Amino acid sequence: MKYYAELLGQNIKKARIEQRLTQAQLAAKANVDVRTIINIEKNRGNPKLEVLFSLINVLKIDARKIFNPEMPCEKPAIQKLRFLIEDCSKEEANAIKPVIEAVLQALRQQNSYYLQKQT
Repeated sequence: MKYYAELLGQNIKKARIEQRLTQAQLAAKANVDVRTIINIEKNRGNPKLEVLFSLINVLKIDARKIFNPEMPCEKPAIQKLRFLIEDCSKEEANAIKPVIEAVLQALRQQNSYYLQKQT
């Protein structure tokens, strides 16, 4: 069990720091006591499922990093895009879809041009 506590603590702390959140800010966002965050980050926590679920969602952590660390995860950039998209409203998604399609088309044409030029 110690291994999983360390894995959880490391992932929570890393994600919190990457998002520039204090322990108190994370606790408020996840609706938990700050001591819970401190204990988890010091590998002393065995949080309830509700707490774990809230932390994973607030920090947008790929749950595989905690529950199945051997399984490869998506590339960080793709994971961040997926979380951004999942946070969009239907109207926001409809508005950004043509922009994303246009950018992808331009990038793929550019890559195709460079590949042709190299051969």
